[in-house]
Amino acid sequence: MITQERHSIYQLVSEKDAEDEFLMSHGHKSSSNGLIHAQYRRLSAAGAVVGFFTLFLAFRSWIASGFRAQPSKCDNFSGGYRCQPGISQYWGQYSPYFPVPSEIFPEVPEGCEVTFVQVLARHGARDPTAAKTVEYNALIERIQSDVKSYAAEYEFLKDYVYSLGADQLSVFGQQELVNLGTGFYQRYHALAQAFTPFVRASGQERVVESAKNFSQGFHQARTADKDSSTTDKYQYPIVVISEEDGMNNTLHHEICTKFENGHKQDLGWEAQKQWVEIFVPPIRARVNANIPGAELTTPETIHFMDLCPFETVANSKGKISQFCFLFTEEEWHQFDYYQSLGKYYGFGNGNPLGPTQGVGFANELIARMTGKPVDDHTTVNHTLDDSEDTFPLNRQFYADFSHDKLVPVNQGAS
Repeated sequence: MITQERHSIYQLVSEKDAEDEFLMSHGHKSSSNGLIHAQYRRLSAAGAVVGFFTLFLAFRSWIASGFRAQPSKCDNFSGGYRCQPGISQYWGQYSPYFPVPSEIFPEVPEGCEVTFVQVLARHGARDPTAAKTVEYNALIERIQSDVKSYAAEYEFLKDYVYSLGADQLSVFGQQELVNLGTGFYQRYHALAQAFTPFVRASGQERVVESAKNFSQGFHQARTADKDSSTTDKYQYPIVVISEEDGMNNTLHHEICTKFENGHKQDLGWEAQKQWVEIFVPPIRARVNANIPGAELTTPETIHFMDLCPFETVANSKGKISQFCFLFTEEEWHQFDYYQSLGKYYGFGNGNPLGPTQGVGFANELIARMTGKPVDDHTTVNHTLDDSEDTFPLNRQFYADFSHDKLVPVNQGAS
């Protein structure tokens, strides 16, 4: 059950919908956070599989202890987060979930029914990582120590108190996954009435908590549905796959040693560095002029921008942070492209070893869709996947929870 309590050790970011690609230069936005495969069967030809859709989603919001609080008017499970869309939809992987226009219609084709659904979701919105929260706090302390005068829009910094935790889901991020579970139930209502999803999560705490939040939202929707025929009790079982070194885990990317220890892992940052040299200098100059004495470096300027999304999702209602209005919409588009470059060339199709890391999950998906044992010699944990208890076949619903890096990896492999 979600609580109002803030945690201080773990957390995350965001996801987007069907046409969410990586390169703004190609007319698209930043990285996706969820991957759904839905298999359809044409009713007039029993047993004939017509095809499957691949959709990309993302998730965020909030809840109070034991009951659902009132969300902000611009955030809900069906419409996503639409507060200041000109800003909040351009934070890269830090953007809360919002739907993106798509040429793929969500409705089931006429004469078909959904027979199989697989969702792969990133965890919900989080605090900064442990290392980043130290850096952000130090930056604020230095600004407050060195700056003696502030331009009008920067005056809030004088009394600003850094209070972000590290690595854990925010209350807003917990609700994102509750919303996902509710939306999942409603989207696949006919199937969800009768079947419970089989749930797995990679072993980090924020990922496991996200899986629980998803299950909570799904179960709440089912409980409210008078036509549901299942009697399964909450909480649903969750298979947790360890992220310890040396453990095979298709929901965690740090398995391929050739990638982790080689040059390929730097391709994302190398692409970002080229863009940083173009978009950051004018922003840095303006910020430093408005808080004389701060003398922000290039990395610190990006950190200063990072505080906008992190402060926003730290608010239970997702209230847009004052940091966000220190930058123009064009600058947020540039920031979004910066984040997209890191994911595309770091883990997606822009990296020769990116999609190869998703082969294990792709083979698990094939096994689930065909009802045959997993045939894989890459990242699959066969201790788990060879057991009907921890990797059952012939289910209708599967829900797996992971990190943002796994989305471009598995998107490329699929």
